[in-house]
Amino acid sequence: MKNFYSIWIFFLAVFISPIKSSETYRIDHLEPPFWWAGMAENKLQLMVHGKNISDLEPEFSHPGIEINQVHRLSNPNYLFIDLFLSEEAIPGEFEIIFNKEGQPKTKYNYTLLKREPDSADRQGFSPADVIYLITPDRYANGDPGNDSSSQLKEKQNRLKKGGRHGGDIQGIIDHLDYISDMGFTQVWLNPVLENDQHTYSYHGYSTTDYYNIDARFGNNELYKVLSKEAKKRGIGLVMDLILNHIGSEHWWMKDLPTIDWINSDGKFVRSNHIHESVHDPHLTESQRDLFTSGWFVETMPDLNQNYTFLANYLIQNSIWWIEYADLSGFRIDTYPYIDKNFLSIWSKRIATEYPRFNFVGEEWSSNPTMVSYWQKGSNRYDDYDSYIPSMMDFPLQEALVNGLLGNEDWNSGIVDIFRVISNDFQYGDPYNLVVFAGNHDMKRIYSQLNEQMDLYKMAMTIINTVRGIPQIYYGTEIAMSSTGDHGALRKDFPGGWPGDKVNAFTGRSLNKKELEAQNFIRKLLNWRKENIAITMGNMIHYPVENGIYVYFRSYNEALVMVIINNNKRSKTIDPGRFNEVIAEKKQGISILDNKVYDLTTKINLPGKGALILEID
Repeated sequence: MKNFYSIWIFFLAVFISPIKSSETYRIDHLEPPFWWAGMAENKLQLMVHGKNISDLEPEFSHPGIEINQVHRLSNPNYLFIDLFLSEEAIPGEFEIIFNKEGQPKTKYNYTLLKREPDSADRQGFSPADVIYLITPDRYANGDPGNDSSSQLKEKQNRLKKGGRHGGDIQGIIDHLDYISDMGFTQVWLNPVLENDQHTYSYHGYSTTDYYNIDARFGNNELYKVLSKEAKKRGIGLVMDLILNHIGSEHWWMKDLPTIDWINSDGKFVRSNHIHESVHDPHLTESQRDLFTSGWFVETMPDLNQNYTFLANYLIQNSIWWIEYADLSGFRIDTYPYIDKNFLSIWSKRIATEYPRFNFVGEEWSSNPTMVSYWQKGSNRYDDYDSYIPSMMDFPLQEALVNGLLGNEDWNSGIVDIFRVISNDFQYGDPYNLVVFAGNHDMKRIYSQLNEQMDLYKMAMTIINTVRGIPQIYYGTEIAMSSTGDHGALRKDFPGGWPGDKVNAFTGRSLNKKELEAQNFIRKLLNWRKENIAITMGNMIHYPVENGIYVYFRSYNEALVMVIINNNKRSKTIDPGRFNEVIAEKKQGISILDNKVYDLTTKINLPGKGALILEID
């Protein structure tokens, strides 16, 4: 028996040890996982992560591609490989061998793909579009089989307001015809990348893997299917991008490339959340930096975009998703929280690769000066270079609510909206702002307006006829209400789950108010889609008089007149006041009921009402 054990130990030493030795070197992540030939930028940096990977030397042979430099950090589990891709780089697969002392220890099959025709010249979302904002977990459950995942921490619990309810990408695909029928031409999804947090993971804003769709939503291939099927219906796909922070359960946090990867040396230091910090000339340097380098919350480690390797990683990841999923836009979360110098480099790189692509930043401020600072072409107090084409118009959103709810006076009421739009001189392109009445972070607009249908219709009329690109949050089209609680304002869309008694997709069991709202939005958006004065025209407005705001949209011979009466009682207006714009035209036709209005005589407007006239 003693000899048997001796032989067994010898066997383990000879045959098992080499297997263990080979496991000393492994690749857990190599990102980007593949790339494309023919990009404007001819450099590519691969991040390789795996046990003791920095001990190895990479090599490969492929026409038009060569290794420029290999970088090693303090963490031996990371290797960064700088590649040069010449114009002669040929699409195809090649094997990267990782050697030690001339002996191969592990390998990775890398692929260089051929780009789709005209990929670089893709058209981004524009004023011709209306964006439909969806929180995927709360919209429709198309695949109950992925409601929970054995590989991910939080499981499905529809009874919990802040839990995962099971909505997914398949549910959106299943209802693309509804989205198209309503008149929407772009879909913006709240983040769908993996969010493997213990709780409150449904919203998606705590990324734990930048290259994989969360399994509870589907997978990467299904995301591509969504993009393709949407495109067949004339609908573009906008990705919600988080460059500022990650989730505390991101795999980086278990094995940081370097302490510099995360701000504050990887330790939680809360941001002061004072947006003015970026611009305040009187603020101390430490307080100014705290806004961008502090963490949003403890479960969202703040990324240090000043670190070159991380900056390259984020830029390449953004480009990868545009190419991979055939995107038409980005919405960038918490834009001013991100290092501004990085934003300049990032936005320029995106704009260089895709000159007609559109992307919009979130600066939650009611001050047009602060929002306009970031938009490309705006006049600034400094020499900062920004290339982001669009920003979310938070100033207009706040003015919309305050104006419609305010008492009509010389200094309050609908004049708030007029004043905000009068500040458009600060923007590089006010027509490329994304305008909205509500989003996923605020009480639903119907409830903000005290659940008054007339105010709701006025708000929707304004958002869809002023300059800019309208965005409407799912459920707004049926006047969905909510409290201020996040779980309540992001509640499930009726009809998205088997067994739902009410189905907004088909109209079954919707009440009178919901049907009225849905029919109103459907007619308004489908009219807007075909009206070039709205989608391509200039905006001309007149100062508010007696609680009435009048503006026009004009493109060549096409002319639309919008009249908003914010008084509780009916009022009349004299079209003669607007002869400078109307000129010799004699009549206008209401787009909602086809009623003809004589422009040579006074027009009577009901209280708390909106009128859209096509002038001919």
